[in-house]
Amino acid sequence: MTDEPPLRRRAAESRTGEVSPHPSSAVPEPADAGTETDTGAAVPLTAPREGTPAPVATPTELDEVVARFAAGTGPVALDAERASGYRYSQRAYLVQLRRAGAGTVLVDPLPLPDLSALDAAIAEAEWVLHAASQDLACLAELGLRPRRLFDTELAARLAGFERVGLAALTEQLLGFSLEKHHSAADWSSRPLPESWLTYAALDVELLVELRDVLDEELDRQGKSGWAAEEFAALVRGGARPPRVRAEPWRRTSGIHRVRGARAQARVRSLWYARDQIASRRDAAPGRVLPDSAIVAAAELDPKDEKTLLTLPGFGGRSVRRLARTWLAALDDARQLPDDALPVSPAVEGPPPPHRWAERDPVAAGRLARCREVVVGTAAAHRLPAENLITPDSIRRLAWQPPEEITDATVAEALRTLGAREWQLGLLLPALAEALHAPAP
Repeated sequence: MTDEPPLRRRAAESRTGEVSPHPSSAVPEPADAGTETDTGAAVPLTAPREGTPAPVATPTELDEVVARFAAGTGPVALDAERASGYRYSQRAYLVQLRRAGAGTVLVDPLPLPDLSALDAAIAEAEWVLHAASQDLACLAELGLRPRRLFDTELAARLAGFERVGLAALTEQLLGFSLEKHHSAADWSSRPLPESWLTYAALDVELLVELRDVLDEELDRQGKSGWAAEEFAALVRGGARPPRVRAEPWRRTSGIHRVRGARAQARVRSLWYARDQIASRRDAAPGRVLPDSAIVAAAELDPKDEKTLLTLPGFGGRSVRRLARTWLAALDDARQLPDDALPVSPAVEGPPPPHRWAERDPVAAGRLARCREVVVGTAAAHRLPAENLITPDSIRRLAWQPPEEITDATVAEALRTLGAREWQLGLLLPALAEALHAPAP
């Protein structure tokens, strides 16, 4: 990561010694690059500068917000709150926005599921998000799709910061500390407590200021072009929902302990029974039945309710109430003919790297040399290796390189795998050279 002290902005204090409640006016210009301007404690940010707004929940209120944001100026800070640990869906349960001249707004998407009018009002603005890939899909479901964006987390990674969480960056670069104790709350509950709304509003309070500091740092390091390519890629593909796995049940935590095709069939049967219930209830699957319970039942294969309910994870009232469902799922797996049992899935792409040495020592050598190039290049430019190029791209390239290895053919292979031009500019020709067998 960066070997220079990070930029730091300090909260100004009023003449009475009290911290200014207006962060934008209290934050001075960035210090000279590489200079630590303050070693004091960060100032806790406990309330938005205009107060905590009530959630917008009616069409009339939304129309007023649309007008305000259309008349606002500069970038728009956005965030969304989901309820991943509580709900089956990944929908947004609260949307936060802030823009100069418009202030901060909290929108409740439950009564207002179509925000396309708001999208049109801010279509020409740059959108500022933190960890945009986490929120773009749920925002798109509401009709919010950026044309230009700035991702403060990704910018911090490219700039070489080791701590890239919003609270860490706000404290390190702006001198304000944010509380993150509501990040795992059940945002689907209503009404939302005042403290939660304050927390949500503060998530966008300083995003634009943070964007400006990071933009300056990227420019200082000569990485603005890199960031622009990464942000454009997010705009192109970030709103797509995650790819649906062919056999999602294989990701059950602890499944590695389950031996034999018949036992794996029990995992599969229980997983799909749970998934149907979770989808119907819009509840997180783990709240319906823990993965550990699925694995325990798959290992023991209980035949009756008494035995089933003695297993870990089956003691809760709601789980016990579904005992017949779980037993039916186990019985379904028991009745399967042998030719319907799970088989090891065909491996898409290269095998796990730890098996390369025995399967293809030459490819294993290529992979080692390519990894050395990536790690060395990333360290030289002070950014994470995984942001320089995805590990999967390097594995696929090393396992099956172009028939004729040149800078051009390697670049084309990596473009097919999603590599950006700035990445190719850093990695070629060293990567092409690494694919050649070493001289004897």
